[in-house]
Amino acid sequence: MDLRQFDARTLTLLGAGACTLLTTHFTLQLVSQHLYFWKNPKEQKAIIIIVLMAPLYAIDSFFGLVQIQGSEPLFTFLDAIKECYEALVIAKFLSLMYSYVGISISKNIIPDNIKGRKIHHSFPLTFFVPHEVPLNQQSLKLLKWWTWQFVIIRPVLSFLMIALQLLGLYKGAITWIVTFILNASVSLAMYSLLNFYHLFGKELAPHKPLPKFLCIKGVVFFSFWQGVVLQLLAAAGIIRTAHKWLEIEQIEEAYQNLLICVEMVVFAVLQQYAFHVAEYSGQRQAALKRERDKKDE
Repeated sequence: MDLRQFDARTLTLLGAGACTLLTTHFTLQLVSQHLYFWKNPKEQKAIIIIVLMAPLYAIDSFFGLVQIQGSEPLFTFLDAIKECYEALVIAKFLSLMYSYVGISISKNIIPDNIKGRKIHHSFPLTFFVPHEVPLNQQSLKLLKWWTWQFVIIRPVLSFLMIALQLLGLYKGAITWIVTFILNASVSLAMYSLLNFYHLFGKELAPHKPLPKFLCIKGVVFFSFWQGVVLQLLAAAGIIRTAHKWLEIEQIEEAYQNLLICVEMVVFAVLQQYAFHVAEYSGQRQAALKRERDKKDE
């Protein structure tokens, strides 16, 4: 097949489609492994929900590329689907981390070995909370709600944006107000997750937390900031449209969708390592046992 016979848009769609299929393949492969070694339903349900975010992003973005001449409300609706799922993923990820550490705020369960630690807050949050606070039920609940506010604000603003689009009001200052609120919300959620990671690094270590955090930060937070940068580039006139039948917002959305299709392949591969089934199949325990036996010899 001679690729030179296709125009740029067709080649773009073929490449994005191939990336979407690869992302879906790697993710379904990982999901099937967890379903086969179904040992811890609470944790593995959370893992499956988290890893399914990559193909959902890719499929949603590919559809956005196909429908590039669609209306702005359509693009906003596609984004709303991703954003609502993002909220679910953040909630499940925090639940997974709590399960690893053995914390249950609702049941007032905090392991004795982590009591007495200090949570160190950074600027600019030190304007609102002390620099150092003891680890207790109240401080953990605060960290949880700093994450959960994103889980609530994200979908609420998404549906508000759709309503404003349909009314023709989502433009000018309103778009920047919504962007500012989302920036503040996503930054606070990311900060609280990082704080949780540093606070319980020792307990999380056996579960390889860094790749898991990178997956969440990459898929949710990096994609968000990437969209903001593209929006700023479009506002500055750096991203332009050479076609009268395409608005600048549609070009900006096309760039975002294409980048996401490519990036989700990378994250789908990273998830193979970050959320590997070895923890539930017994492979990791067997490897640790072999290491202990070697040391004993």
